[in-house]
Amino acid sequence: MSLLLAQDPTLADFGQDPWWLVLGKIVFAFAFGLLATLLGVWFERRVVGYMQVRPGPNQVGPFGLLQTLADGLKMAFKEDILPKAADKVVYFFAPTISVICAVTALSVVPFGPMVSIFGHHTALQVTDVPVAVLLLLACSSMGIYGSVLGGWASGSTYPLLGGLRSSAQMISYEVAMGLSIVAVFMTAGTMSTSGIVAAQGDATRLTINGWEIPAPGWYAILLLPSFVIFFIATVGETNRAPFDLPEAESELVAGFMTEYSSLKFALFMLSEYVAMVTMSAVTTTLFLGGWRAPWPITIWEGANSGWWPMLWFFGKVIALVFVFVWLRGTLPRLRYDQFMRLGWKVLLPINLVWILVLSGLRSIEDWDSRGKVIAVGIPAGLLLIATLFWPSRRPQPKPTAQEQVDSRPYGSFPLPPMDLQVPPSPRITRVVAEREPANIVAGSDSREV
Repeated sequence: MSLLLAQDPTLADFGQDPWWLVLGKIVFAFAFGLLATLLGVWFERRVVGYMQVRPGPNQVGPFGLLQTLADGLKMAFKEDILPKAADKVVYFFAPTISVICAVTALSVVPFGPMVSIFGHHTALQVTDVPVAVLLLLACSSMGIYGSVLGGWASGSTYPLLGGLRSSAQMISYEVAMGLSIVAVFMTAGTMSTSGIVAAQGDATRLTINGWEIPAPGWYAILLLPSFVIFFIATVGETNRAPFDLPEAESELVAGFMTEYSSLKFALFMLSEYVAMVTMSAVTTTLFLGGWRAPWPITIWEGANSGWWPMLWFFGKVIALVFVFVWLRGTLPRLRYDQFMRLGWKVLLPINLVWILVLSGLRSIEDWDSRGKVIAVGIPAGLLLIATLFWPSRRPQPKPTAQEQVDSRPYGSFPLPPMDLQVPPSPRITRVVAEREPANIVAGSDSREV
């Protein structure tokens, strides 16, 4: 156990590396964001293709791995169109704001423990500060400015509406996300990302009222309500389905990206996927133990030392990215009022109540704090999940074919809704009324003959 604890970096371990090692870690974090984006687009198209019983990209490169690169080259050679009414400076810099904020958040994400690189003992993390999680929240909030400014600077109606939706979406779900992280602060006792990962490694056995139970270290289990709310808020912050309302093509053409083309459009797409990978890495750090191996791999003593933890970290990130893709291929887009109601009337009150309960449990002195969280947090999280996915109304039995025919007012032929039916022309109605007696006379004459 001492060997494992010795691998945990502290704040004192940062700022001691030579310049070339710091530069190498910066390049690695940047390359990880870009490479994960390229593979993330390919991964999403393949997974959604599998869900929809179709192959997906499989022609360019082995298994279609180079399809995303080919699409990027195609975008680079497309015509770059600048709207006449656009604010040229803001229009140009808006996509770069989103990309820079998404990549900057990776600077405080721990990819692994302390390792030896060319004789230097260093942490697999660019840097860490006592308020690293606040830096993550700041990057998440600033990234929305790219969408808002891009929609405003386009000088068009639909992009402006998409930008306004982005700002409202950020305000609604940033509050729930911040309250979820408050529970992590209270339990870990630090805002440092490396310290939060180290706190999740303290897996012990608890004795509660004479019963000895294992205490898992991951906050996804200890703080299950916070984990569920944080991940839902993460999906809303990254504009991913079913919360992709700022770029809803059925309502806003392409939202804030409508007037963008060529490389500027590619930058917006890049920022979306980099943000998805970054938020998956942040969720892994805060709630899934970071680079620590899951249980049964921890039986091996060397699982959390050396370079192996990077494998566990990347595995957790890929699993969360799969959940993002799974949601997109499964759930339909919410209406805007449903989306706002979920953020303000469901997630926010539940989060406030959970923080109040967690504070009360920590104030009890005669009961171990981790045991209190286990006894209350897990049932509360399961109740929250059941509440979110419980059907709102009982499904009605499907009517029979005869009942469907009888319910139609004009016989067995279906008609469009009343508001879509074209009213008859007054001129045609008058002409038909004038000709009707003549037709009747003509018919009677023909029958007499």
